[in-house]
Amino acid sequence: MFKGRHFDRSVILLCVRWYLAYNLSLRDLEEMMAERGLNVDHSTVHRWVVHFSPRLLECFNRRKRAVTGKWHMDETYIKVRGQWMYLYRAIDSVGDTVEFFFSENRDLPAAKRFFRKALERHGRPDRIVIDGSQTNHEALISCDAENRLWHRSRHSRKPIRIRKSKYLNNQIEQDHRRIKRRIRSMLGFKSMASADTILSGIEMVHMRKQQARLAYNPNPSIAEQFEILTP
Repeated sequence: MFKGRHFDRSVILLCVRWYLAYNLSLRDLEEMMAERGLNVDHSTVHRWVVHFSPRLLECFNRRKRAVTGKWHMDETYIKVRGQWMYLYRAIDSVGDTVEFFFSENRDLPAAKRFFRKALERHGRPDRIVIDGSQTNHEALISCDAENRLWHRSRHSRKPIRIRKSKYLNNQIEQDHRRIKRRIRSMLGFKSMASADTILSGIEMVHMRKQQARLAYNPNPSIAEQFEILTP
């Protein structure tokens, strides 16, 4: 993963981890590395974040533990080049992240892509709580029917129970805030592609809440988790 890089693996991981986890700007990290005797340009740090975030998430997903059978789903707003775009997210009953999907549009096709991704990766939950969005409701019914047809067996599968109530989704609303708190200090994204990539890294760091299966270390620090993901 780090072959051919000018800087040592530990420096790259440190910068990527600090940028994704804490309210630091790229220039903050440039100054902090300079204080340690390292001449790292802020644009270099940005390239590291964009390059390594998807790879770290891929490594994390291979270790990600199973989620519970009750999900809370909602979408939140993210600004890219002055335009609002949408981050679809779901967490389970204990607050673990189920899945996320970044979309330019907030419509039926986007909601379907999110639900298909979640069902394919995590299987079928017993119940999903959504807000009053009719679009999300229609998308979930459609994807549930597709999933049951695709995985049909001798035993018929029951439809996913859907609960529509914005008052029961406070849990994921609070979870949104933790993600948006980190994004706010970045002062906006410059492109859809970089936003999608960096958001994947932020979500991965957010999932450090003991969601990885690490038998010999069930409660690693974020630094230890990054080391484990990049042996």
